[in-house]
Order: sequence, then structure tokens, then C-alpha cells
Amino acid sequence: MNFSNVFITACLLICLVINSVQSGYAQGTFSRLKSERIYTVWDDEPAPNRGGDFNITKARGYPYDEDWELRSYPIGNGYMGANLFGRTDTERIQLTEKTLANEGLYGIGGLTSFAELNFEFNHTNPTNYSRSININEAISYVNYVSDGVEYTREHFISYPDNVLVIRLTSSRDGGVSFTLKPEIPYLRDSTQKNTRTGKMEVHEDLITMSGFIEHFSVNYKGQIKVIPDGGKLSSAQNGDKAEITVSKANSVVLVIAAGTNYKLSNELFLEDVHSKKLDPESLPHEKVSSLINAAVAKGYENLKKTHLQDYQNLFSRVRLTLTSEIPKVSTKELLENYKADTTNHFLEELMFHYGRYLLISTSRKGTLPCGLQGVWSQYEVTPFTGGFWHNINVQMNYWGAFNTNLAETFTPYVEFFDAYLPKAKSLATEYLKKHNPQALATDSLDNGWTIGTGTTPHKIVGPGGHSGPGTGALTTKMFWDYYEFTMDTSFLREKAYPAILGMSKFLSKTLVPAGDSLLLVNPSASPEQKHNGENYITAGTTFDQELVWENHNDLLKASKILDLTNDFIEMVQTEITRLDPILVGKSGQIKEFREEEHYGEIGEKQHRHISHLCALYPGTLINSSTQDWMDASIVTLNLRGNNTTGWAMAHRMNARARTKDGEKAHEVYSKFIKERTLPNLWTTHPPFQIDGNFGCMAGVAEMLLQSHEGYIEPLAALPKAWSTGEYSGLVARGNFELSVVWKDGQASSIEVLSRSGGECRLKYPGIENAALYGRNGESTNFRRVDAESILFGTEKGKSYVLIFPENK
Repeated sequence: MNFSNVFITACLLICLVINSVQSGYAQGTFSRLKSERIYTVWDDEPAPNRGGDFNITKARGYPYDEDWELRSYPIGNGYMGANLFGRTDTERIQLTEKTLANEGLYGIGGLTSFAELNFEFNHTNPTNYSRSININEAISYVNYVSDGVEYTREHFISYPDNVLVIRLTSSRDGGVSFTLKPEIPYLRDSTQKNTRTGKMEVHEDLITMSGFIEHFSVNYKGQIKVIPDGGKLSSAQNGDKAEITVSKANSVVLVIAAGTNYKLSNELFLEDVHSKKLDPESLPHEKVSSLINAAVAKGYENLKKTHLQDYQNLFSRVRLTLTSEIPKVSTKELLENYKADTTNHFLEELMFHYGRYLLISTSRKGTLPCGLQGVWSQYEVTPFTGGFWHNINVQMNYWGAFNTNLAETFTPYVEFFDAYLPKAKSLATEYLKKHNPQALATDSLDNGWTIGTGTTPHKIVGPGGHSGPGTGALTTKMFWDYYEFTMDTSFLREKAYPAILGMSKFLSKTLVPAGDSLLLVNPSASPEQKHNGENYITAGTTFDQELVWENHNDLLKASKILDLTNDFIEMVQTEITRLDPILVGKSGQIKEFREEEHYGEIGEKQHRHISHLCALYPGTLINSSTQDWMDASIVTLNLRGNNTTGWAMAHRMNARARTKDGEKAHEVYSKFIKERTLPNLWTTHPPFQIDGNFGCMAGVAEMLLQSHEGYIEPLAALPKAWSTGEYSGLVARGNFELSVVWKDGQASSIEVLSRSGGECRLKYPGIENAALYGRNGESTNFRRVDAESILFGTEKGKSYVLIFPENK
């Protein structure tokens, strides 16, 4: 072939590729890969509600309601949550308000149930029954036929309007009748622990519930407005109880609001007397009434419209498809079928989307952060208080917030941090006075801040006991991740840098010289590990050393970005070289303790925590450039095993993803679904604990996209089970949004939306043979870094597409 023929052929090929790119955009191939799938969690029968003596003591001694934990369906808006049973005889809707707390298990406060809403429908033997949550909408439905009449119930909790909205309709005019009988649970007089008073009053179409919980001086109030279309409404007051009956209405809308006198503030945490933490003269009546009045004035359709716009703005950012087949069976059957045969991967896909649904439902600006049970508890004493455990659990709740495009859901934790920070500074000083008084600064502000494991909306504690001071650095990692994924320099300057700086100041003072050159945290503990039945306290555990390194390293990076330097920064530059954070033992393992030689000679061999691997995930110290440490991490994961609690499986899944072993990551994900996932797709420790949902959601994203090593690596830990698929909207560090299509294990296209501008480095096998185009099909230059990496400049708001040659 002569030169002119070669030239003509090349031009034709370029034109074909450009046309395919432009055609792909026209068809929505890249930016939104397919029409949106509708995801539902559904059942073909109501949840049982045996109650009473069925609430047995189980799961580490906590009260355990199997029907609520396994079968009810959760909805929420961050402020409050509801669990729906979907019954046709007497429906049970259990209501939680996140700031309602009693003394709890440990005396530091605990989430407690707000109310029970009982609807007597008296429909027996229903047919064509279904109950569901449409997680694309965050709306729950109940549908059935009774005596020839079709009944439909819709439920959602609006974040913008902060109300629970229920709509009841039927296929027959005048077909809606019921009696509403609310209950205030767990009333206790002053002679009992967890003293709680409460009463109900009814006035025409409005029931008001109010009361007082003594321990924190909590005033609480809830209102239920019943709005029938047609028919007859009557009400009755029976002592301290109230009820409303609706007869033969065409439809009914109910609006429910709840609140307390809780106020997130510095003073709340600084006050040590529990009964003085809240103002007993402050009443939530006006706040709750205004929510009800505004919602009623707005009307059902506008409430629903506002709810959908708000929720879908978040949920619809990400799409992920791992299988072409959506099984036509109920969710509980889907789970049982998966346990027997894992070849259909739709449940793995559904669990990812359900995790995002739950995170949006539990953590929004102005609400408290997401705790161990999210925004749901039907218990008087919630397991582990329902609080914010800081030795892994609260951090796991937010691991997936950033890479799954939900960075806003981290805002409640930032607000919470701002409130507890003054107390955290005083705790740092107290800790150092006790453990390293010679390191105390004359100005207490220079002692930094600290936080231990047990934290609730009313109290924080310092480190000690079963977990070392690295818990604080595990917390600041979230702040650094927020910056890296959003590139928000204002957040870095105003929030992340001060938090990381304060933590480095504290951790620097926990370091004690050892030998000729080392600096070791002393005392130090690897979270919850015991030896011979006792907390094992030592010096320089890997958990503490690696997290001092992580926080110091993040501080140095942040100070460089902000162009800040001072004597302390220079000291950190020296300290970080003296930490010796990772040691490999004689079993080829990452040591958990410096004095450990062979794996498992100190502590429990199959312990749930893998705290000595926090440098692998969520940290970045162990990575592909530290191959010996990476190999030792794999040995450690193999020796630790996967027979563990729900959230601990999730940590292992993410760690396996960081080792780039998609098969092992998928193996633990599959085991997690089979053994730690409930029929309503909540996950269990046991008991129910929501961090497992969020940890595995993060794990799926980590398998499909990594960006912690200075480059973006799509499909970094892709298992054979997901050989063909697509996603859009996942986020990489640098604030790049990615959309990827792959087939037979190989990417066919990668789209990058640059949300902040800057250079983009991509790593993928064969990438040097791909063609890079702008959104309109124009060819774009890139620089080859190595055989698997390219680098190209981007403009904020513009998209770039890599097209790979067709696989042979």
C-alpha cells in the first residue's frame, strides 16, 4: 500500500471514531449510560408484628425485635425515620426522632423510640398484596385488594419540609376508613431508670404527643394532622391517650412532625451535668406546629414534588449496572436465592444503590450525623446507644460519601465536630496531663484536640481503654478525603486544615522517644484487642503509629497547598520520619504490635478489627509502591479470615479492593450478603448496625474506581463476576466524575468530567492505544507517562472521553 492510501485509510478511521463518539453523546452512551433503572425493595406479604413477649433478650444482651429489625421497611430524612410494616389489619409505623435520647446503656445517652402509630384498617385476607420502597424516589408503597377494593398507601419523609407524609387512597369513592391510635412508648415514672413522661391530646383532626425525659431534660413533641377528602372524621380522648377515626373518605393525607429541645452547641458538650445539657424551659411546640402548618398549606402534591426534587438530585447522580437481568422475585426471595446461587449479581448491584438511599435518608445538613443505627430505633435502650463510635464505625458510615457522589452528606459531621471541638480540646489537655505531662503546652490551645470511641449527641470522651489515640486521626482522614474529592479550598482552609493541624498537635505530644531514633505513641492500644482477657495496652501499636503518620502526612500536604509553614510544620516533617509505622513479622504479616513476632501470638487471631491495616484502607501509606507492605497486608488478611461481624467484613472488602484483588473483594462481599444481610437489606453486627451497609457500598465503588495513589484507576479491582457492566457518576480524587463501560473484563470507553479543572492522570492497561476526545468529538492530546498511564490537562466543566480499540 502506498503512502497516499495509508493516509486516506487513517483519515477514514479517525472520522469513524469521531462519529462514534459524537453518536455516543447523542444517544447518551457516556454521560448517562442507559435509561435509569428502577430499584425497589419489596415483599409480597406484610411484616409480622408479634410484639410483646416476642421481644426477647438476644444479640449481646440487647432487646431484640426480629420483626422490626428483619422485616420492617425504613424511610427517613436525617431528622427522623419511620419503619413501616405494611399490615392490613393493624398497621404499625414506628417513628424515631434522632435527637430524642435517654440515659442509655452507658449513661452517656442513647437514642430511643419516639412513637408508635397504629392504624386499625381491619382488612383481612388481602389479595394482590405488595409493599415496597422505591429507592429511586425514597417513597414507600403498600398495595392490596380487600373485598374487591384496591387500596394504596404512599409514605415519604421530606427533608425540605421535615415531615412524614402518608396518603391513603382506594379504588372506590368513600372507600377509606380507619382508626388511628398512636402510642408513646417506654413511659417510666421517677422511681425508674430512664424516666419518661408523656401524654396525648386530640383536637378535632390533630393529635399532639408531648412529654419529658429526665436524664438530659429533654422536652419532646409530635403532631399528627389528619386531612380527609370526604367522609367523616371523629376524635376521642381516653385519659392520656387519643385517637382519630375516619369513615368512608375518598382519600386521606396525614402529616406528621416531631421535635425536641435539643440544641447542638459548644455548651452542650462542655456541660458535664447531664440534666443541665438542655434547657428544660425550651419547648419544641412552636417549631413542630409551624412544620405542620406549612406542610398542610403546601398540599400533598407539592410536598411530594419538593421531596422528589430534593432526593433525586442526590440519588440520580450515580448509575451502576452489573447485570442485564432484574429477577422478578421479592427481595427476601432474592436474598434466599443468592445464598443458594450467586451467579445472578443483581442483589450486589441493588445493595450498592440501597446504601446510597440509606445514607441520603440518615445524614443531611442541619441534622445529627449518621450513627450506628442511622436514624432508626424502636428500642428504649438502643444497642451501643445508637451513637457515633470513633474507632471505625462512624468513619465507615462516610467512607462511601465521597466516591459515590454524596459529599454533602458529610456536612452533619462537620457541624457536629464544630460543636464538640472545645470539649475535645479540653480532653486533649486532660489526656496529656495524665499520660505525658512533660509534653503539655503552656497554652492549652496548643495541645490540640482528641476524641475517643464512645460518642453520643450529648457527650464525647477521650481516648483510652481498648482504643489508642489514633481514633482522632481516623476521624480527620474524613476531612482530608472531603477536600481531595471536592477540591474545595475554602473547606480546606476553614475546616480541614485546622482539624488536621489540631490533631497533629495532640498526637505529636503522645509520642515518646524510644531507642536512638524512634517516636512511639505511649500508651497505645489496637482497638478492642484483648490478650488473656484484658485490654492490651502497650507502646507504638501499628494502629496508632500508622494514623499519626497519616495525619502528619495530610497536614504536610495541606500546608503545601495553602502555602503555610511554621516551626510546628517543620517539626512534623522530622517526626514523620521517626514513626516506623509498619513492621513485618516472621509470619510475613503486618505486625499489630511491635513486640509481636509471629501472627496471633498477642490478641485474638480472628479479631473483627483489622486496625493495623488502616494504613491500607482508609489510609494510603500502604500502596502499590510499598510492595513488601502490600504483600504483608495480603498475608494478614488471609490469616485474619472473613468469619466476622458485618461491618468488619466491609472493612476487609475495602482492604481487598486496595490490594487490587477483585476476586477476594467479591468473595467477602458475597459472604457479607449471605451471612450479614437481612430480608429488608439492613445489615447486622448482630444486632442491626448500619455501618455494614455503608462500608460495602464504599467497597463496591472502591473496586470500580480508585484514586489514592496520585492517579485515577478505573476498574482497579474488577472481579470476573462483574465481567460486563457500566457506571456513571462515581467520583475520583481531584473532583473528577467518571463514567465507564466495560465488556468481558475490558473497558470500552471511559468518560471524565472535570469538575474543578487541573491535570488528570489515568491508569488502565492498554490506555496508550486509546484515543482521547473532547465532548464534541474533537481530538485531545495526552502525554504518555508509562505503558499504562496517560496525563492530560482539563478545563473545569468539560468532559473527555477515552475510546479503546475493539477487543480482538
